[in-house]
Amino acid sequence: MSTQTSTPSPAGKTGRQLPKWAGSFGFQIIAALIVGLGLGLLAKYTGSTKTNPNALGATLQTIGSSYVSLLQTAVVPLIFTAVVSSISNLRQVSNAARLAWNTLLWFAITSLIAVLIGIGLGVLLQPGANTGISGDAKYTGKSGDWWAFLVGLFPKNFLGLGAGSTVGDAGAVTTSISFNVLQILVIAIAVGVAALKVGKAAEPFLTLNASALAVIQKVLWWIIRIAPLGTIGLIGNAVAVYGWDTIGSLGKFTVAIYAGLALVLFVVYPILVRSHGLSIKQYFSGVWPAVQLAFVSRSSVGTLPLTQRVTERSLGVPRAYASFAVPLGATTKMDGCAAIYPAVSAIFVAQFFGIHLDFSQYVLIALVSVLGSAATAGTTGAVVMLTLTLSTLGLPLSGVGLLLAIDPILDMGRTAVNVAGQALVPTIVAKRQGILDESLYNAPRNGTPFVDDSDAVAGESATDGTSAHTAPRELQDARA
Repeated sequence: MSTQTSTPSPAGKTGRQLPKWAGSFGFQIIAALIVGLGLGLLAKYTGSTKTNPNALGATLQTIGSSYVSLLQTAVVPLIFTAVVSSISNLRQVSNAARLAWNTLLWFAITSLIAVLIGIGLGVLLQPGANTGISGDAKYTGKSGDWWAFLVGLFPKNFLGLGAGSTVGDAGAVTTSISFNVLQILVIAIAVGVAALKVGKAAEPFLTLNASALAVIQKVLWWIIRIAPLGTIGLIGNAVAVYGWDTIGSLGKFTVAIYAGLALVLFVVYPILVRSHGLSIKQYFSGVWPAVQLAFVSRSSVGTLPLTQRVTERSLGVPRAYASFAVPLGATTKMDGCAAIYPAVSAIFVAQFFGIHLDFSQYVLIALVSVLGSAATAGTTGAVVMLTLTLSTLGLPLSGVGLLLAIDPILDMGRTAVNVAGQALVPTIVAKRQGILDESLYNAPRNGTPFVDDSDAVAGESATDGTSAHTAPRELQDARA
């Protein structure tokens, strides 16, 4: 008599396994988008509003805001430890200065291409003409200017933290802690460079920092694993609060922004990938998990662990270099927020108020967008970048108030393009410098970027800035 054994499933049970695609991160995010869209529409049409949500609307709002809060909680320690670690890792790369210079150069090149596309669409589509909306909208938030940007580089305390109080309708005082990403970046760069200069005496500190980074990334991976749940809340709340009515009033502007984002993501990036002899399909299949998470979370920094993971494990960029380029890109490389959006928006505001822009002002838009990306890191993202552009051009800042209503809808697409570019540039630079692991880049995808760092250590070697990556790929395939 013969005995047959069945292969245990990933959950430890025998029987039929789910199809590979059903367990992939991408499928889970898409399914969550559909569910969130349906629940959001249901909440909206059962009377939920932003100021007076019903039970379903409040639930979606709570789930979405709680997930974003989880991501933001780890931002300060993540940026500090990641940047310090990335600078210390440059010791392991023989051509560190050339890599850093080429990274910054390609950040600028891709940003310039993106802003030129934004200017072209603004001139072609005329998004600010005949909108049919009132011009009395005011913007009372923080404005961006070059002087404020320069002053903001100097930290007021070690972690760039600040506290503020707000008084509610009932007189209750709420105190909240805020942080300045740009100041944290400056502090981390200074500490990282100082550690390199100190040399051997700094090894215990760098070891401790690396351990802290590993712990923080593990916690963030737990948060990212529940991204489908957060997606349901974020998308559902966006649909319930904004619906399609708000988008309709600024339809041409919305179309212009998303057309520009689509051109950069699906035309410019593929051309750059192909011109460097790489597969377009492999680039998109590798980076897509991070793009999806960026779309729903609207946070480049919150997506940073996943962006770095796919850049290393799917696109084949050596860890020693990726751990420098990706964190830097997450705070300064923003083709969506700092290039396309301010270009189209500035032209919108000029057209809305009947102001003629000459050629020199278009050149100024491009210059501000390419050089001003870092100004978005320490403030409120694209809105401050827009006010920086408008104030430089002398355009009415009240125009910002017209665009705030649909900013969350636009921010999803902007952040997705930001993250795609943050993974693209290290890949291009690694290819140009001959350190890209093309066998890993061209390896079959298994639908999931999730592999524990402890499992991957055996297959990686960071001593010379290159990676074998054999073990991680096999482990990924085995876990699919």
